[in-house]
Amino acid sequence: MAALTKDRHRPTIRASALVFEDPASRDLKAHLERVAPSTANILIVGETGTGKELVARFIHQGSARRDGPFVAVNCGTFVETLVEAELFGHEKGAFTGAAASKAGWFEAASGGTIFLDEIGDLAPALQVKLLRVLQEREVVRVGARQPISIDVRVIAATNIDLEQAVRLGRFRQDLFYRLNVARIDLQPLRDRPGDILPLAEHFLASYAAEQNRSELRLSQEASRQLLAYLWPGNIRELENVIHHAVLVAQGRTIAPADLTLSRRGMRTGDVPDPQADALVGVFRRLFDQDTPSLYDHVTEKLVRAALDHCEGNQVQTARLLGISRNVLRSHLTRIGLIAARAKTIADAPDAQPPNNAG
Repeated sequence: MAALTKDRHRPTIRASALVFEDPASRDLKAHLERVAPSTANILIVGETGTGKELVARFIHQGSARRDGPFVAVNCGTFVETLVEAELFGHEKGAFTGAAASKAGWFEAASGGTIFLDEIGDLAPALQVKLLRVLQEREVVRVGARQPISIDVRVIAATNIDLEQAVRLGRFRQDLFYRLNVARIDLQPLRDRPGDILPLAEHFLASYAAEQNRSELRLSQEASRQLLAYLWPGNIRELENVIHHAVLVAQGRTIAPADLTLSRRGMRTGDVPDPQADALVGVFRRLFDQDTPSLYDHVTEKLVRAALDHCEGNQVQTARLLGISRNVLRSHLTRIGLIAARAKTIADAPDAQPPNNAG
């Protein structure tokens, strides 16, 4: 069974797109359910687009803090000179433009969970201050002297190798240990293929409802291409592909041509061929029409077209079709383009040499 989790504080389409169909995802769900009730800090590691924030929200909803706030902060988007004030707050007049005192994100998350995404982008000076907050469970606003106690669970996430960053001196080892109490490694979507179609169906239902196209469905060939694709952009890319397909699809079915799949995500030998896809579409229409003697019908059309393309040259036609000339002549005879050759005595399989005895 697919498990979908919906965040009531921010009801977006992606916020409910956490599924546990693939065996690897079921193992992940079991692990999340074990760590969620604790108060331990958590570090989530995974490629961009793997759903790190979704997992953080799932943990929050499974904890005793579920009724408190969930505050998501992307550490890579702040202006470096303002990030301290954003995280820890500031007092009036603390810097130019600080017209009033303001609580930071840690205060806003008190009683709940703060999710620090892209923690590896945090500047070294801020790493020191964050470490103090985690140790002392209090913040000091910019321009203030008195600390403010906070009750916050910290979930951090990164798409880089923090252990390597520690070895290179780019991330504090003591902060890494503080965050890495419980670690969750998210596998990329390509390594959990059992989640691909459930996610696609989820996004399809959501965006089709937005466009008043609830009848829209994925074709079998479109589903096959989704499963064959490597998804370098993970869940985020899948959502964008389905959203686009809903906007451009004609009729009641999403076809392969409606899927915007990049070549870098194609498996070797599986790059989409628009002409081949069009041919498959023709075959499917013939299947639906229950065309009699379908194989003979298609073979005749193919042989006639190839012979015409080669201006009647049988050798070239056989080479073009990848068959022997004798097989080609058999087809040409069957469809009446050449006459059958009369068998001679020598052609007969059991022919005996003539008896010349007098």
